[in-house]
Amino acid sequence: MNMRPLDNLGLQRVLNETEFNSLRSLGSCAVANAIERFHVQLRNEGHTADELTCRFPEMPPVLGYAMTLKVRAGTPPTKGKVFFENADWWNLLLAVPSPRILVIQDMDRTPGMGALVGEVHASILQSLGCIGVMTNGAVRDLPEIRPMGFQMFSGSLSVSHAYSHLVGIGGAAQIGGLEISPGDLLHGDCHGIVNVPKELASRIPATAAALRQKEAEIITYCQSPAFTVEGLRALIAGD
Repeated sequence: MNMRPLDNLGLQRVLNETEFNSLRSLGSCAVANAIERFHVQLRNEGHTADELTCRFPEMPPVLGYAMTLKVRAGTPPTKGKVFFENADWWNLLLAVPSPRILVIQDMDRTPGMGALVGEVHASILQSLGCIGVMTNGAVRDLPEIRPMGFQMFSGSLSVSHAYSHLVGIGGAAQIGGLEISPGDLLHGDCHGIVNVPKELASRIPATAAALRQKEAEIITYCQSPAFTVEGLRALIAGD
């Protein structure tokens, strides 16, 4: 099993409480819109595609620092332990600032052969400072986990955990078309997951507020009896 050291975790800067709460209060669409304004990446980068489902869309957005694992579930491990018997990686998880989000890449040819996280492991992860899990594989026990306030994004559901076992700890993981490394700052809600550039994180709320004000002006004008197409063009052109 490959275990990567988590030296600096890419954490050039951890947000203070005020910055963190301001960012967490936003929806992921607002976060993505704000990031676009800084032109630091292509608009089709930095967020998940539609391969993942937010299992509890009624919950508020989650914001946390990533820890990554790679697993397989379709065949028994050739050596070592199954996922639920392996606790060697917990200390590495605790080296990531809290709140934490566990990112699990299912490496099987067909991801989702077994549920990687259910009620028991969600409880363990929550006790270790995790607020959610993101995986291209499967999860289970949704009715039991929902009251816990533990968010889950997954590619599928499964009744069994099959042969889930670790094949990698740390390093880059690919989830829903998004590359995630330990320490990355992740924002997620019912629309998907955004990997937030940490150098922009403290500036995103103000940018999002300005964009929202502009959007509100456009919506109000569209619903106004004074609406004209030319007026709408002029309002949008002033952006």
